[in-house]
Amino acid sequence: MDIVGKRKTWFTISCVILAIGFLAMIVRGGLNLGIDFTGGILMQIEFEEDVSVSKVQEILKSEELKDIDIGKSVVQRSDNIMLIRTRELSEDDVDKIVSVVKAEAGDLVNRGVKRIGPVVGKETFRSAALGLLIASLLVLVYIYIRFEFQFAVAAVLALLHDVFVILGLFALFQFEINSPFIAAILTIVGYSINDTIVIYDRIRENLRLYKKDTIEDVVNKSISQSLRRSINTSVTTLLVVLALIVLGAPVIREFSLALFFGIVAGTYSSIFIASPLWVTWKVRKAN
Repeated sequence: MDIVGKRKTWFTISCVILAIGFLAMIVRGGLNLGIDFTGGILMQIEFEEDVSVSKVQEILKSEELKDIDIGKSVVQRSDNIMLIRTRELSEDDVDKIVSVVKAEAGDLVNRGVKRIGPVVGKETFRSAALGLLIASLLVLVYIYIRFEFQFAVAAVLALLHDVFVILGLFALFQFEINSPFIAAILTIVGYSINDTIVIYDRIRENLRLYKKDTIEDVVNKSISQSLRRSINTSVTTLLVVLALIVLGAPVIREFSLALFFGIVAGTYSSIFIASPLWVTWKVRKAN
C-alpha cells in the first residue's frame, strides 16, 4: 500500500475539503453561532407535574409560537425546572411563551429570565481559542521531546487540519456552534494526536530495523502495520457517537456531530496527512 507515494492526492483532497469549508463560511455569512457566543436569554420554568424535555420542545415549535421563531432553542432539564436557552426576546414574547407552555403542559412557575450578553460570548470564544493554542503548543513540545521537531510540526498541522475541517462542515450545514462544540474540539485534539503518535512510534522503530530501506518504504510499512488498529479504534468509537446522534438528547447534538466529524477527520489526517507531511519535509531537506 503506497500511501506516501500518493501523498499529493491526499493533500489535494484535504485542500479541496478545506476550500469548500472556507467558501461556505463566506457564502453563508460565517458560522452559525449559538447564544453562548452571540448573547440571548435563559428562561427558567418550574413545573408542578413531570414534563419531558421533548414535550417542551414540541410546544416551542408549535403554531402558537411560530411568529416568535424559537424552534431552535436549547431545552435542558434540572429536576422539575426547564432551562430554555434562546435568542434575545422582548418581555411580551417571554410572557407569551410562558402562557402557551402553561396551557399545553400544565401549571408552572416562571423562575425568571437571565440575559446573556455578547461580552460573555466573546470571552468564551477567546477562552476556546486560547485552549486550542495551548493544546497545540503542548503537543508540539511533547512530540519534539519524544521524537523530533519535524514530527511535531507535522502533527500540529494535522491537528489544525482536523479543526478547520470540522469548522468548515459546520459552516456548510449551518449547525450551531455552542459551548459543547468547543469541548468536542478539544476532545478531538487529544483523540487525533493519540492516533498520530501510535504511527510515529512505529515509524521510529522501523527506521532502526530497516536502515537500508527508503523513508517512503519505512513509513508505508509503519502505516500498514498501524492501519488495522487505527480503523478498528475509530469505527468502534464512531458507533458510540452515532448512537448519541440518533438517540441522544438534542442538547448534545452539536457536540456529537463535532465528535463524529472530528473522529473521521482525525483518523484520515493521522494516516494520510501527518506522516506524509513529515516524509515530504525530510525528502526536501535531504535534497
